[in-house]
Amino acid sequence: MPGKNFHLRTTPKETAAVADAAVADLARRLALQLQQESSSDTTAQGRAQALARLHVLDHLQEAAERLQRAAAEAAARAGAGYPQIGRACGMTRQGARRRWPGLFNHTDEAPTEQLTMNAPARPFDVLLVEDDIADAMLIEEALSERGARNLVQATDGVAALEHLRNPDSPRPDLIVLDLNMPRMNGRDLLRILKSDADLQTIPVVVLTTSSAPDDVAGAYTSHANAYVTKPVNLEEFEQAVQSIDSFYLDTATRPPRA
Repeated sequence: MPGKNFHLRTTPKETAAVADAAVADLARRLALQLQQESSSDTTAQGRAQALARLHVLDHLQEAAERLQRAAAEAAARAGAGYPQIGRACGMTRQGARRRWPGLFNHTDEAPTEQLTMNAPARPFDVLLVEDDIADAMLIEEALSERGARNLVQATDGVAALEHLRNPDSPRPDLIVLDLNMPRMNGRDLLRILKSDADLQTIPVVVLTTSSAPDDVAGAYTSHANAYVTKPVNLEEFEQAVQSIDSFYLDTATRPPRA
């Protein structure tokens, strides 16, 4: 390598391609070189070698990010969720989702991106009536891993009714309903939904923290389609949401849209 006027003869794109193809070998050889060379070398030759290492390491880091993204997408296509992907990288599911958003709805290769079910004729519409922001994010995340979903969140019964009775709003295929909310709670909303001729055929699943017998009996008396108590464990929570989604949107025959 020349001692003066060190110039790179490849473009960043070309260097990135080389780094992607040989990332494992580069890491091994660079680690060996760094161990063998003295950090006190101040000659022109030493400067050129150090600059070369900085350049390659920079692209090596970028290559690792691209390869990690590709591996995360491959894991998602193979059925892994954000919890499993996060654990593989030593982070939480939320950390994995922030690092690699959109693993379950990217469309670069549309025919091969559907994960756990046949592609629906249209994205399913889900109305989530939930005022807890953290729970709403977990539910959205769990649903996104199942496939295309148009999720609308209402934070109380009043907002949910406004959405349902808006002629421009799509009719949901499924309503996921919490019980304890401000203004109009889930109990009152459920009674209204199941007494409304236009809305009563929409499946409503109560998903709440309460396991009180009175709440369970009251929900079924008001004709809830199912009652699910929110698990405390995050993975069990995700599995519960995906089980609801799987049954009502994959297995059950839904009523025709008006």
